[in-house]
Amino acid sequence: MTVVNRTYLRQAAPIVDMLDHKVSGPGGTSFGMSEAGYDIRIKQDIHFKPNEFFRFAIDCKVDGEVKRNSRFVLASAIEEFNMPNHLIGIVHDKSTWARRGLSVFNTVIECGWKGFLTLELVYHGNSELIIPAGAGIAQVVFHEVKENAEYVGKYQSQPDRPIGPIESK
Repeated sequence: MTVVNRTYLRQAAPIVDMLDHKVSGPGGTSFGMSEAGYDIRIKQDIHFKPNEFFRFAIDCKVDGEVKRNSRFVLASAIEEFNMPNHLIGIVHDKSTWARRGLSVFNTVIECGWKGFLTLELVYHGNSELIIPAGAGIAQVVFHEVKENAEYVGKYQSQPDRPIGPIESK
């Protein structure tokens, strides 16, 4: 597969209101156009913190709501996607967060998919980790497909918030 970047990515415009350069953001991360793709931002404040009752347990706070003993959380990207029928996007970890123990599941953004991306985050560390809203959270690398396709699945037009699993009918 061919990686689509820079000028061609700007022309394809898979993200609404894409930046054509990197911007320094909160949490010591950047977002916007990168060398090989686009760095997206997280919408929610996420705070992983050691649990006060259990030595190696981690609690997660998402926009103020505490999830006890949870290293897994759903969050959402700020960016809105409008994927052309000739591109797919693959979500990858951002090295700054990976080096702190955070994994972002490597989701495939299908051709023709529209909406706000739900991110699945897992924290592998045992110390406090704060991810501020607006921080660059993952990199999307775009690839051109040989035949145009259009996503018609259950997550089409996903709203601007984390969406849990939807059961197939």
